[in-house]
Amino acid sequence: MNQTPTTRIAPSLLSADFARLGEEVRNVVEAGADWIHFDVMDNHYVPNLTMGPMVCKALRPHTTAQIDVHLMVEPVDAIIPQFAQAGANIITFHPEASRHPDRSLTLIRELGCKAGLVFNPATSLHWMDYVMDKLDVVLLMSVNPGFGGQSFIPGTLAKLRQARQKILAWQSQGGQAIALEVDGGVKLDNIAAIRAAGADTFVAGSAIFGHKDYKKIISSMRAEILKGETISV
Repeated sequence: MNQTPTTRIAPSLLSADFARLGEEVRNVVEAGADWIHFDVMDNHYVPNLTMGPMVCKALRPHTTAQIDVHLMVEPVDAIIPQFAQAGANIITFHPEASRHPDRSLTLIRELGCKAGLVFNPATSLHWMDYVMDKLDVVLLMSVNPGFGGQSFIPGTLAKLRQARQKILAWQSQGGQAIALEVDGGVKLDNIAAIRAAGADTFVAGSAIFGHKDYKKIISSMRAEILKGETISV
């Protein structure tokens, strides 16, 4: 079994120019992005309001890249089919926002999307233990969700190592591959340490969209990710 998963960079549209989202998506994918991270906030589960299924549907023709929908909404089940129909490839949600996380994960997969759980900084990883067979993605928040531009919480590195060990143990028993994604405060100066801790998918908002040259910053991030594979934290 390959112990070194493919790495992915997923720019967060939360930091993009909302007046020209289609162009932003095309430009960042042409610059080397792998996924498009689509943050959905409802001003209920988190204190902010962002994009819905109609925006996802409008963006779908602009790229063939995976659209990674992160639901920061409560409840989740009613909106999952709307995003699946709108062209999402991956749908993740916070277990606290679902009465039945196992059922919500099953629903996502039945609709043809990859499914995942999102863990806030103070949320235990124990939720994973009962639904490993239904997980395609585990997303660790390295900030408290709701706003872009926050600073990375250092304790996330230890939590990443714990999540990676759970995933490796599952795969050693014949389980499916599970991506380990991190979101919040990911920058050029910490992405190597984040990679070394076990992440393979990196959400970056202001670090990418706040840079004049998307291709240059994504290439620089990839170089730092490679460095992270040779260090330990």
